[in-house]
Amino acid sequence: MRPWIPLSLALAALPTPAAAADISTHVLDLARGVGGVGVPVTLSRRDRDGRWIEVAKGRTDENGRVRSFGASASFPPADYRLHFDLTRYPDAKGAPFFPEIDLTFRVGDGAHYHVPVVLSPYGYSTYRGN
Repeated sequence: MRPWIPLSLALAALPTPAAAADISTHVLDLARGVGGVGVPVTLSRRDRDGRWIEVAKGRTDENGRVRSFGASASFPPADYRLHFDLTRYPDAKGAPFFPEIDLTFRVGDGAHYHVPVVLSPYGYSTYRGN
C-alpha cells in the first residue's frame, strides 16, 4: 500500500510554469538627443517550428517609448524579436541608412524586459535596460 501524501504537498511537487514577462522598448535618436517619435514596432515570438508569429504592435510615443504592448500583455519564456520600421520615422531627413532594425532576444523569466535601440545616422546599438 502507498503512503498517504497530503494534497497540498503533492501539488507543491508539481513543476510550475515560468512566469510571463513584460516587454517594453525605446528609440533614442542620439544625433538629436531626443526620443524617436512615431516609429512602428512589431513584437514577434518564435514558435516551436522556428517561425516568427506576430504577438503585438505599437508605435513610439512622444518620448520615443513603447511602454507596453497591451494593457494586460505578458509574454511567456521564448525567443522574441522587435522589428523597428524606420522608414516610417516622421522626423527622418531623407531615406534612413538602416530602414529596418530587428532585435532578437530571449525571455527566460517573469521579469521586465526593456530592450531599447539607440540610433545615430549610420549606426545603432542596443542593450537590456530596466
